[in-house]
Amino acid sequence: MRSDAPRAPWGLKLAAGAGLFFMLAPIALIFLYAFSSEERTYQWPPPGLTMKWFAVTWNRPDVWQALTLSVQVAAISTAIALVLGTLCAAAVSGTRFFGRETISLLVILPIALPGIITGISLRSAFSLMEIPFSFWTIVLGHATFCIVVVYNNAVARFRRTSGSMIEAAMDLGADKFQTFRYVILPNIGTALLAGGMLAFALSFDEVIVTTFTAGQQQTLPIWMLEELVRPRQRPVTNVVAMVVVIVTLLPILLAFYFSRGGDQTVAGMGK
Repeated sequence: MRSDAPRAPWGLKLAAGAGLFFMLAPIALIFLYAFSSEERTYQWPPPGLTMKWFAVTWNRPDVWQALTLSVQVAAISTAIALVLGTLCAAAVSGTRFFGRETISLLVILPIALPGIITGISLRSAFSLMEIPFSFWTIVLGHATFCIVVVYNNAVARFRRTSGSMIEAAMDLGADKFQTFRYVILPNIGTALLAGGMLAFALSFDEVIVTTFTAGQQQTLPIWMLEELVRPRQRPVTNVVAMVVVIVTLLPILLAFYFSRGGDQTVAGMGK
């Protein structure tokens, strides 16, 4: 950052602080109510603070089942997205063909559409093909928008990677696998890592698409929605919400760390 950069006026700082407070205060309340001694209502201020809900949450098998399902779905959806998203990005950025921009638009369409539209479309398609709702229908539903995240990261990095490096590697005798391993992958590796982390975070806390594709199975966000309507042990839901916030936030922070400075990638240098 330049030392002679102008300082922001106090009004702008106050507005930024007010915006952050507006966004983060509800999340802080979730953390606070995870320690509330009242198990049926959300009183303000909480009548007391306790740590017992963490032990209660730890010993509930339904929480572990939902958490395990969410992690499995997110991991497999991210793996599918990394493969298909990278292949799409390589095709769109590395070649020229009729309809390339149209295909690029179609790839990012699932994340641009409202989630309920995507969910209804997937449910209709699964019903039409008589595919029973199961673990794999959730994975397919999540993969539709996870591919977009990986694609956006990969295609941006592909476009900043000089094609002359690939040509030089092949002129020197490298086959396609060696070119990918030693030239392409070092240049796009951090973009794929960032895209994969963001895809995992999006899949882990997805609700709308999961509602239409899950059938009888419960991912962690679906479990939380159903628990909120029950009058007992509501702090357990807040403890689980804390876990969701942390699990979602860490990949986003890591993705930001690995993708920062990506615009400085130049020909001949891997990021």
